[in-house]
Amino acid sequence: MPPHNLIPILGKVPLDLLTPALVQEMMNNRLAAGLSGKSVAYIHQVLRTALTLAVRWDLVSRNVARLVDRPRIERKSISPLTPEEARKFLAAIRGHRLEALFSVALALGLRQGEALGLQWEDVDFTAGTLRVSHQLQRIGGKLTLVAPKTDRSRRTLVMPPMIVDRLREHESRQVGERLWAGPNWQESGLVFGNRGGGPTQARRVIEQFHKALAEAGIRHIRFHDLRHSCATLLLVQGVSPRVVMEILGHSEIALTMNAYSHVVPELQREAANRMQAILER
Repeated sequence: MPPHNLIPILGKVPLDLLTPALVQEMMNNRLAAGLSGKSVAYIHQVLRTALTLAVRWDLVSRNVARLVDRPRIERKSISPLTPEEARKFLAAIRGHRLEALFSVALALGLRQGEALGLQWEDVDFTAGTLRVSHQLQRIGGKLTLVAPKTDRSRRTLVMPPMIVDRLREHESRQVGERLWAGPNWQESGLVFGNRGGGPTQARRVIEQFHKALAEAGIRHIRFHDLRHSCATLLLVQGVSPRVVMEILGHSEIALTMNAYSHVVPELQREAANRMQAILER
């Protein structure tokens, strides 16, 4: 968390003089400065964690951040692809340079940064697995590989056979690009690098994604909705929410079910049908 989010208001306040009112003032200031509720909630959590440690070390008698409610986080509506749309999209992008990237995001639910941070050493074609161990982020104006968001985000996923095939095709395409670039090739080891081998700009991916949607005649959705599509398609097929949680790299199963509560009625209907089938026998 950048220190400028806390220092202007709380930086000169002694720990024993820190009050809930000052913490609330800091949060209001950050919201007024244009930060999202999610970002301010994160700042509040970091401060609360730090003060918990201060209490443990007897530096303060109470954690004043616990007395201040974090801002409400408004969840963005999600727009997952239907099974028909998903099949139509995959058919439309056959042969596209980013086909494998779009397919991985849809079938495995990777975040954009996770997909762009994949390295070939993370892909095991023999075992049919893919390891999420980095994400690509812009830090200080430079695209950099960093650790995943949480420990849960670091995960190993089993790939559907079609994803294995798409990645093999992508690997062959990348070999051709390396030969074309010659001495100008930048060896980064990235699976979804640019045509010169270096990191791919996220905005370029989004531009190509929206263009592919339009050409396929599919409604406009966000790239992140591919991740939501993965989760929704798995849940409606009866895959355990616990397994979906592991695939997505969520820290808690409640997070998974809250995010995809729109499929709960269908899951309940399927559960009722299965109970009916059992009782009728």
